[in-house]
Amino acid sequence: MATDPFGSAWWIERIHDELFLQTKLQAVLFTGKTRFQDVAIIETAAFGKTLILDGKTQSAAIDEFVYHEALAHPALLLHPNPKRVFIAGGGEGATLREVLRHGSVEQAVMADIDGDLVELCREHLPEWHAGAFDDARTVLAPGDARAALEQSKRKYDVIVIDVTDPAEAGPSLPIFTKSFYEMALERLTPQGVLVTQAGPAALGMTQVHGAIVHTLEAAASRAFPYRANVISFGCEWGFALVSKGMTPDSLSPEEVDRRIAKRVKGTLRFLDGASWPGLFSAPKWLREALVAETTVLTEDTQVFLA
Repeated sequence: MATDPFGSAWWIERIHDELFLQTKLQAVLFTGKTRFQDVAIIETAAFGKTLILDGKTQSAAIDEFVYHEALAHPALLLHPNPKRVFIAGGGEGATLREVLRHGSVEQAVMADIDGDLVELCREHLPEWHAGAFDDARTVLAPGDARAALEQSKRKYDVIVIDVTDPAEAGPSLPIFTKSFYEMALERLTPQGVLVTQAGPAALGMTQVHGAIVHTLEAAASRAFPYRANVISFGCEWGFALVSKGMTPDSLSPEEVDRRIAKRVKGTLRFLDGASWPGLFSAPKWLREALVAETTVLTEDTQVFLA
């Protein structure tokens, strides 16, 4: 945070070495530390209420729906009848909120290693979780998501990975490794789908995205990367999924709209049938960047971006 000569306060975030995002700061709602990370909840002129972890924007009022719809719904729509869902991370509760909008879901298990963060979000970000923490279908399992999957042999129709980037200082790297993906895929039902947030997918910022996609491919032979423009992140954001059943190109726009109308409570603001083909259509430069990527993330991988 910084102050200009006229006394106005600004939130300044480093996107990468030569790019910073700056917006006028209107209020600081919370600052503190949990066992795992620095937490700030602020209000900015450009993005509204914003959750910051270790200096990085995690979601903002203006466009959190873009990120959370893009993360949750493609995987759930690909499955013929998703009943059991596992969420790794997702402290704000917004991923859980989107999962529970599917009427077929009977149970959603959310495992976030930072239980204190979950409680802070429950208190300060009620718009994000919208009561999802108190839904009868929700099972909160505070603790390490990898351990939760490893120690249980239960199968899930969809696994959603919503943890911080492996490039950030924190506990997330083991969730992005080849061994984790291999284990998680074993926890899927026969037509199950795994989806993960997959870092920045913008020009000059594809190293994390490429490594995640390449690691998924190493574990599952084929992965489907996609991206969405999340303006509060300062760039387009990547996602990637693996499906044991239907693939994204097997759903027509009309079928996507039919599934949304039949399954999803309320109105989606980001995703519909018309946007579906474009979601999975990467530009040439990004496809070339992904082909050129060779990194496979393992437990021995060092954090490779600051």
